[in-house]
Amino acid sequence: MAYTDMKHVTTIRFRITVWFVMIILIANASLSFVTVVHIGKITTQEVQKRVRFNLNSARGVYQYHVERISTLLQGAAIRFSPVQTPDGAVDPLLKEVLRSLLEENRLDMLTVMDANGIVLYRAHNSESQGDSLRDNAVVSLAIESNKPSQGTIVLSREQLEREHFQLAERARLQVETTPAARSLRESVQSEGMVIAAAVPFLTLAHGEERRGMIYGAILLNRRHEIVDRIREELFEKDKQGKKETGTATLFQGDLRISTNVLKSDGTRAVGTQMSSEVYQQVILKGQLWSKRAFVVNDWYLAAYEPIRDPRGQIIGALYVGLLEEPFIRPMRLLASVFVSMVALTTLLSLVLLTFVIRHVLSPIHTIVTMSARVIEGDLSARVGVRPPGEMGLLCETIDKMADAVSLREERLQKATREQIGQSEKLAAIGRLAAGIAHEVNNPLTAVLTFAHLLRESPKADDDQKQDLDVIVRETTRVREIVRGLLDFARESPSRRQILDINEILQRTLSLLKSQKDFGKIKIDLCLQDSLPPVMGDRNQMQQVFLNLSLNACEAMPEGGVLTVTTRQEESTVRVYFADTGCGISQEFLTQIFDPFFTTKPVGKGTGLGLSVSYGIIQQHGGQLLVNSTPNEGSTFTVVLQVCTDPVYLIEDEPEADRGAATPQQG
Repeated sequence: MAYTDMKHVTTIRFRITVWFVMIILIANASLSFVTVVHIGKITTQEVQKRVRFNLNSARGVYQYHVERISTLLQGAAIRFSPVQTPDGAVDPLLKEVLRSLLEENRLDMLTVMDANGIVLYRAHNSESQGDSLRDNAVVSLAIESNKPSQGTIVLSREQLEREHFQLAERARLQVETTPAARSLRESVQSEGMVIAAAVPFLTLAHGEERRGMIYGAILLNRRHEIVDRIREELFEKDKQGKKETGTATLFQGDLRISTNVLKSDGTRAVGTQMSSEVYQQVILKGQLWSKRAFVVNDWYLAAYEPIRDPRGQIIGALYVGLLEEPFIRPMRLLASVFVSMVALTTLLSLVLLTFVIRHVLSPIHTIVTMSARVIEGDLSARVGVRPPGEMGLLCETIDKMADAVSLREERLQKATREQIGQSEKLAAIGRLAAGIAHEVNNPLTAVLTFAHLLRESPKADDDQKQDLDVIVRETTRVREIVRGLLDFARESPSRRQILDINEILQRTLSLLKSQKDFGKIKIDLCLQDSLPPVMGDRNQMQQVFLNLSLNACEAMPEGGVLTVTTRQEESTVRVYFADTGCGISQEFLTQIFDPFFTTKPVGKGTGLGLSVSYGIIQQHGGQLLVNSTPNEGSTFTVVLQVCTDPVYLIEDEPEADRGAATPQQG
């Protein structure tokens, strides 16, 4: 027994320990997860803010290069006006200055036009002239406004070839497929994106008259001065291994035309595409995009914004990004240190928890030992110990529970002895009733027979007949008492069959309605439709219903209402006999089912009706209940079990054959 107890104690301790361990591990794991995620989120947000700030700075660098071209051209326009000599040729000195500007400032295009945009001279290609640049957005805007204009535009291959065939070849890019990028029909990109400015030559003497125009541009395709300048100014020379930490890119549409993002072979990723998600947000919707992104072959914290031409059309994008790895590594290190500290703390907590649980649960062994003794029948066993706290309260409560169990056991034994005595008393009464019935029944029959014969004799006078009537009446009354004793003693045979309670009630009450005693009684029938059948003896059920109805009638001598109700409740059929009579006093409710107990005057009842009915219902496996309020009425409830045995669920035989067709019961 000691081994079993220790096994149970170990099980309880083990389960509590497991639960506490699970709680600690889940709590610490959740804390670690939330902390690591929060640290990562904060770090990413801070770096993303820095990237957006860098994007603003990159826009300034880009815009500086655009304005620089415009400033150079405005200086040349102020210095030379008009641009042509009296014979219509371009001023040779202007040509010399333009060639000098072209070489010193590394411009790709530098052109002089007349007032209507017709090319007079190209410093970068002197043999190409006479064509119109009115289809150039920057030139067109300068002509319309008669003011300097600048911006970023896209030139077709034909336009680039007119400027110089080398520019057309430099703009031509082979599209390289990149992960998550949108698919393109063409594998070659021939257009070029340029930053350009156009400045009119104005003559103040003639009221701001435009005498010509000067146009300059830089082709961005495969020209990396701007993106490298952005990287130098914003990210200095931070590197992650051989990779630059910060990168910048100029996009024409979604194609990289100038970038310092490197491919795996170490070359610039010119010709690769931005992801489809970024394309949708930046190029199509014209919105800023700032998130973690996979750029070519690495993860970056990136920011993109659209580039628009002078007409407001989106033609490309400007990008800056920081390599994610340099920021992830310290974050991972911090997370590892934090998780290690949490793991160490958890381990120490579990060791301490083991000792605490062992100490706190030590009284459980005593409790289990005491419980085992109680189970074996030793109701004097007690825990006895009182540790501090809730465990001491538990031990005290268990001792009080043992005291209560012991007290209830004594009361139960006493009640059992009384019940056994009562059962023996009823059994003795039953045997006595059976004996009396057998001994008295035959003489009574003889007395009653001879009394009838004497009364019918012609020699009997009126006085003798009256005396004989008294003998017959009283003998009949004695025979009814003997018959009640026989029924109470269960000497009469019982035949069980499928019964329809509603049908038995209707037959019984139809007989009672014709009785004189029921003249002032109103009978209400509330019978449930489709009431399930029960198994029982038809005559005995009719006897019970008759006894209960007669008792209700006798309780209403001045008239009243008898309500008979049937109802199915779960697996039982209940029959309620509710009267509006005088009711029964509470002091008599516990005695009304005892044999020979009656509150009626002498000669009005035998005291066997309810006791016989009670016995019949119990023999059928049911209950007979009573609820009564003095001066308001009583309700007797018959509770019978629904018949569910398929052997008995057959159609009722004709009444004459029911005894033979129905299986016999006790």
